[in-house]
Amino acid sequence: MVSDGAAGRRTRTLRAELALKTLNADRGSPERLRGVIELVLVFSGAVVAAVYAPGEGDVPGEGDAPGEGDAPGEGDRLTLLESAGVPRSLYGLRDSYPLTGGSPAAESYRLGQPLWLGPEEVAAGPDTPRTSVGDFSLAALPLPTGPHGGGCLLAVTDSPDGFDTEDRHCLGLLAEAMVCPEQSRPAPEDALAAEDLLPRSSFSLAMDTGRVEVDDETLELFGIGREEFDGKVETLLRMTVPEDLPSLMSVVEADHMSIGDRELEFRILRPTGEQKWLRLRGRLLPAGDGQTDRLVGTVADASKLRPGVNEVARVQRLAAALATAGTVRDVSQAVVTALRQPLRADRIALAELEGDRLVVTVLDPPQPEAWPELWRSEWRSEWPDAPVRTMPTLAAALREGRAAIWPAGTPLEPALADVGPGGLAVLPLPAGGRMAGACLIGWDAPHDFGPDERALLTASAGLAGQALMRAHAFDAEHELVATLQRTLLPRRLPTLPGAVAVARYLPTTAGLEVGGDWYDVIPLPDNHVALVIGDVQGHNAGAATLMGQMRTALRAYAVEGHPPDVVVSHANRLLMDMETDLFATCAYVDVDMEEGMAWCVRAGHLPPVLRHPDGSTEIVVTEGGPPLGVVTQAEFPMTEIPLRPGALLALTTDGLVESAELDLEDGLRRMADQMAASDPAHLGLVADALLTYANRSDDVALLLMRYDGMALRPERESWTVWRVPQAVGHARRFTKRTLRAWGVTEQTDAILLVVSELVTNALVHTDGQVRLDLTLINNRFRVAVADISPRTPIKPTSIGWEATGGRGILLVEALSAAWGTVPVSGGKQVWCEIALS
Repeated sequence: MVSDGAAGRRTRTLRAELALKTLNADRGSPERLRGVIELVLVFSGAVVAAVYAPGEGDVPGEGDAPGEGDAPGEGDRLTLLESAGVPRSLYGLRDSYPLTGGSPAAESYRLGQPLWLGPEEVAAGPDTPRTSVGDFSLAALPLPTGPHGGGCLLAVTDSPDGFDTEDRHCLGLLAEAMVCPEQSRPAPEDALAAEDLLPRSSFSLAMDTGRVEVDDETLELFGIGREEFDGKVETLLRMTVPEDLPSLMSVVEADHMSIGDRELEFRILRPTGEQKWLRLRGRLLPAGDGQTDRLVGTVADASKLRPGVNEVARVQRLAAALATAGTVRDVSQAVVTALRQPLRADRIALAELEGDRLVVTVLDPPQPEAWPELWRSEWRSEWPDAPVRTMPTLAAALREGRAAIWPAGTPLEPALADVGPGGLAVLPLPAGGRMAGACLIGWDAPHDFGPDERALLTASAGLAGQALMRAHAFDAEHELVATLQRTLLPRRLPTLPGAVAVARYLPTTAGLEVGGDWYDVIPLPDNHVALVIGDVQGHNAGAATLMGQMRTALRAYAVEGHPPDVVVSHANRLLMDMETDLFATCAYVDVDMEEGMAWCVRAGHLPPVLRHPDGSTEIVVTEGGPPLGVVTQAEFPMTEIPLRPGALLALTTDGLVESAELDLEDGLRRMADQMAASDPAHLGLVADALLTYANRSDDVALLLMRYDGMALRPERESWTVWRVPQAVGHARRFTKRTLRAWGVTEQTDAILLVVSELVTNALVHTDGQVRLDLTLINNRFRVAVADISPRTPIKPTSIGWEATGGRGILLVEALSAAWGTVPVSGGKQVWCEIALS
């Protein structure tokens, strides 16, 4: 299937714009700059990003040449303001660059235009960075001129193709949103340079020996006594939770540490077995003559939220997560993840507001017994559907539209009191002038609500409400397209004479990408069955709609009685006349259940895979034509496929046998091997097993038919009726001979009368050839007369005594168990069945 890559990239740009709108920090503030840098990592594929602005050159740069960091003038260097991502020292990014130098940052700043450097250009540059990694690409973009002189954004990617077009678009968008704040750099004498000047809960680490000096409060945070501590940093690192150790090591290892303040939260496992969150703030002090580099800083208890930049960072991380959340469930999960651990909450529920009911989308914890009894009585399926009218306190909070907090002991209705006996917070989620939903946060133990928590809850509610509305629209569109696609596919497969068929459809999991794969099983006259599978280019509502049109067209042409190549040719011309930019592939197989013969026509589609009764398999070699909708006068050759009882025929779309890691030919061979090892007696299990390796980034259709052969083959005879005066008599004599040959002695008069009436009607009311077909199967005698007129005979409602005609159809209806007409190759066939005892 052709990917909608361009549409995906446009979606990424729109999400970047939405993410920028959710940043509530003031333009030009350090918090906003930090948030935009984090968005660079999310939307451009960069592994590290750094922002530089003109400033004083009094700080030696990391990796600078001797004397390069000591320029005396003010504003003669680009100095680092903020960075994010992996340690920038891995890629040789310095703390400052001279404005007159040849670095990409300086050139982009001076020229006022972006620079895009591939690995060769980075390596050949006049100011080549020293790195500890392989090749990488570098982008340098000038920032808008602001009160402090603009600046430059440097971004690095490890992608072998560098920044693609959409990456560059996102980088340009985010660079335009950056305004450098006023720089404030601590004077050297203000730095923590000696152990005796360390503040409370502080440490000083010698980077070369690993010896660390800490105060008693720091040891108390780790749960270690002074007499038990051996002075080695490894003793403290061993207490770190393994998942948090890599990020902590990136700070305390000298190779990964750069000059400037750093902040990190991590968990430790105290000797009592308790996990505890700690926050480390540190600064690397470069070595002087004969001195050792030292990392000095503080360690604090981060178990409770504290005011400051950390809350801003949490909100920014939530904004980034919500910007990429596609569904209501994704949004809800992102909010729960962002709030429950920092707030140390015992339970969080997030629900959409639909009319007067709250439809819960995420519960944490998910067990029903953890929630109020009323909620369990309103449980609908996976999540509860709670009526707002039973919770007046919640209804009042939703009307006011403000976060409401009730401490422990507040009398509340049972539906809310059990959510937070130790404290309850209700966050209405506003969006677009209405309430999109609500978030309930509860604690079991008495909880003190600080001003920092209130600020975090208010900011999170606004972000979550807007994201919930976007996700609801996304879910509604996805459900609309999915419903359209489901209604255009067969609800159930028909019962086949002499065969069993099963089908599977597996939609893609990639967002709103609902595609155009389809299948169909069409019963045809004379115990023929048409198997159809197809794939429309694209993943959108247009592809699903075109899929329905092509399925309907192929079915209509098939039931008209056309041979397979004509059916596919008509569908091709129809698609060409529709003037759409999309095309479709298709495989059409007409199976004669009586003879055990199939005729296959392919229009740019995969060949069938056949499993023989002995267990051997083959990818059927068939001629094929171009996809539908490409060439008007295309040829679609037919290929015969003999079938023996017990044979298994499989048709599929490319999502099952092709992916980025698997070639089409290898996928078909793997599918054939799976069919060889399967048991065709359980056709549903075979289909489920084949879907095991399906590519979930593309939708998949699979159609299987096991040919068993007909237990009782019908008797058939045909007669071409010539337009001569004795034509009806010839047809009656042919019918008599056939009845004697088949040993039919019952209802002979009724059969002969029906033959007379149907043949007479065809000769009188039509021109051209007339054909009489007789069939005997299961004690039912079928008479069918075909002509070249498409007009269906009409049964008269009343006939006068003087009328000389019009009674033929009434006689046929009276003598037959059933009768009707079907289109046949531009004409029609009138048939009736007479029951024999």
